[in-house]
Amino acid sequence: MPETERGYAPPIVRQFSVFLDNRVGKLLELLEVMETAADVHVRAICVLDSSDHAVVRVVCGNADGARFALRQRGFTFSETDILVFEVPDESTLKEACRSLLAAEVNIAFTYPITRSGECEPAVAIAVDDHTFAGQILLRRGFQLLGELDLS
Repeated sequence: MPETERGYAPPIVRQFSVFLDNRVGKLLELLEVMETAADVHVRAICVLDSSDHAVVRVVCGNADGARFALRQRGFTFSETDILVFEVPDESTLKEACRSLLAAEVNIAFTYPITRSGECEPAVAIAVDDHTFAGQILLRRGFQLLGELDLS
């Protein structure tokens, strides 16, 4: 496992926040761009809308390919690091929240991640300190996932 001065660097997954006009067909356009890019498989999508615009949070199995496709097609986007971990049963997410609360780690947002094959369900979380949160989750027995796990 990679290490930092703290002794551990968790696997990080890249989330793209794509800014779209809130118009008919824009989400489909984004999904088609992702679908036609080489080895880019959308694993999570979360849409936050307002009256004029939408922010679409997207996680793909190939962040470099997604970035290239978004730039090539002129989409406005930002990138954020998130943590992803398996949730094999309904109590796992609650236990993760409890563990992070005990360590005073705030969860900014969360949403489900899809995976191919017969894999456990997974959840994405955004936190202020990925290294510390990753250490906490790992010590509590959570299975953290990286980009290759989502391919």
